Amino acid sequence: MLPRIYPITDVRLSGLTHTEQVRRLAEGGARLIQLREKTASPREFYESAVEAIAVARTLGVKIIINDRLDIAIAARADGVHLGQDDLLVEEARRLIGPDKIIGFSTHNLKQALEADLLALDYIAIGPVFGTSTKENPDPITGLELVREVKRRVAKPIVAIGGITLERAPSVIEAGADSLAVISDLYSTRDITNRLRAFLA
Repeated sequence: MLPRIYPITDVRLSGLTHTEQVRRLAEGGARLIQLREKTASPREFYESAVEAIAVARTLGVKIIINDRLDIAIAARADGVHLGQDDLLVEEARRLIGPDKIIGFSTHNLKQALEADLLALDYIAIGPVFGTSTKENPDPITGLELVREVKRRVAKPIVAIGGITLERAPSVIEAGADSLAVISDLYSTRDITNRLRAFLA
């Protein structure tokens, strides 16, 4: 069961380590957090992931690693989130095992329908709105695609991309099971209370 809000860490936007973000997000009610790292070296990301996961375990929080299956396995994370250009899902499932979480990014209906046939736990769809956290974002999908995907796939749907506190209700209404949030969480210095506001 996916939580309604699915926070994603960002060291640059937050000014905090992954571990400190996990602490503060857990305090705000997060139960599943994705660690996303685009600038650190693989070794640095691995070391910070190990530390964040150790803290998360004590707080009852599950940790998903963005893109890096090798780090997810080595750091004993709870799962991995893969993109269209990452390792094939079937191979990832074989390597990470049957009990770990695998999420997968899609950007159109065709990709979502294909993903629904794979050994995944959830399908991410987006960017629903314009996003500033990717250098070369895919075209905006809009709420209508969220509705269409929800009608036609069996797996849980995570909406991502430009989701703010104000936009969140419309995305849930469109059928998203969970909202992945990055920028808007870090729009204030108090990410704990910002997450609480989303959950409320």
